[in-house]
Order: sequence, then C-alpha cells, then structure tokens
Amino acid sequence: MELQLESMYAFVSLHALKFLIALIIFFAGRFIAKRIVRIAQTLMRKSHLDETLVGFAGNILYALALAFVVIAALSQLGINTTSLAAVIAAAGLAIGLALQNSLSNLAAGVMIIVFRPFKNGDYVEAANTAGTIEEISIFTTKMRSPDNKTIIVPNGTVIANNIVNYSSKPTRRIDLTFSVGYGDDLGKVKAVMSEIMAADKRILRDPAPVVAVLELASGAINMVCRPWVKSGDYWDVHFDLVEKMKLAFDANGISIPQSQTEIFVNMKEKAAPAAKKAPA
Repeated sequence: MELQLESMYAFVSLHALKFLIALIIFFAGRFIAKRIVRIAQTLMRKSHLDETLVGFAGNILYALALAFVVIAALSQLGINTTSLAAVIAAAGLAIGLALQNSLSNLAAGVMIIVFRPFKNGDYVEAANTAGTIEEISIFTTKMRSPDNKTIIVPNGTVIANNIVNYSSKPTRRIDLTFSVGYGDDLGKVKAVMSEIMAADKRILRDPAPVVAVLELASGAINMVCRPWVKSGDYWDVHFDLVEKMKLAFDANGISIPQSQTEIFVNMKEKAAPAAKKAPA
C-alpha cells in the first residue's frame, strides 16, 4: 500500500512539475513574444513604414511566435507535437488555397504600402479607374471619383495594371491644340496665343510656354499650346485658356475652320423618246 502511494505521489509530482514547466513556458513565451513584436514594430516605425503595415506585420509575427510557444508547452507535457505541426501546416495550406485571391490582394497591399506609388490625397489613374485616393488598406484601395462616387478597387488589380499618379509632381504641362485657317497670318496667331498665356499669372515662366505649328492638316493648320502650371491649377487654367483663346481669335479676326463635307450631285437629264406618228 505504501509502495502504491509512493508511486502515485511520484507520478503526480512528475506530471505536476511538467504542467508547471509548461505553464512557465507558455506565459514566459507569450511575454517574450509580445516584447519581440514591440521591438519589431518600433524598428518598422523608425523606418517610416505605414502604420497599417506595422500593425498587420505585428499581428502576424505575434501569431507565429505564440504558435511556437504553444507547441513548446504541449511538447513539455509529453504530447506528440509532430502530428499537430503537420495538421497546422495542412490547415494553413488549405486556407491559403481557399483565400488565394485574398492573399494576392494582401501581397499587393503590402507592396503598395511599402513602395508608395501613391498616397492619400493623390489623384491617380489605376485599374482603369481615376479618382482621388482616400484610404489604402491591406486588401483594397478606396478612391473618390471626380463626381463624388466612392470606388473600392482590389489591390491585386491596382498592382497588375499601370498606375498614373497626377499628383506626384509639383507641376504639370497643359497640352492644347487650336485650328486656324490657311489664310490666317501665323505670326499674328502665335503672338495672340503668347499674349494670352503671358497675361495669366498662374502659368509658369520656367519652363517657358510653347506655341508652335503642330501639323498642316487637310482644311486647317493645327497650332499647339503647351504651358506649364502647378498641379493644383491644371484644370482651372485649362478651361480658362480654351475660352480666352476663342474670344481672342474672334477679336483679332482669326478664323477657326469647321469640319465640312462637300457632296456633289450629278443630275443627268434623260432625253424624251420621240413621239410615234400615227399611220396614214
């Protein structure tokens, strides 16, 4: 009887010690994991990474560290963790296959946040959509269209296509084409166009605006007008120049040819047949 009690006591003591060690491993490992995550997030913030990416990377790192701690604690209790690791790996593979598109958007979101092809407030053209960037998240990018519609685009689609950022540079060039008649004085036309641009204080002097003959088209001479402006003034100057050029052309007798189509109709008269004489 005493031998049985001693055996039971030894058994309980051994397993109690293992359980205690497992608890120590779990709580100590969780504490260390949190500290590692904090240090990693601090380093990422010092590298000026986006806060969204910092938080997401911290959560992933903590989940992986905690899984390692749990496996170590269970192994201390004598549980075979090899099969558990295999189950976790298989589950991860199944989840990865099921969320293939979402993971693609996730990877694209990380690339957007890290490489920063655009930022909040930029006006961009991406994924065949144009608008102002309002929010960049891990899976999607939210844009506002010029007519105030919210457009949510998957990040995978954004990365897979060309991205045109209209706000990344402080200045932009306006490209306008005006048609004048072949009978107009080109020197006068260029002088009028130059005067209009010189009078607008929003147009930059460096680089200097360009006025030149673009092409001799069939029915008109196409003149190109290319001033540089600040990116924020682009559309205001664009609209004003079109209107002012039209008024200046009218005031100076400069013609603006219209597309014409000439139709020639060939009318042929048919000779009337001779009248038959009645028989005598």
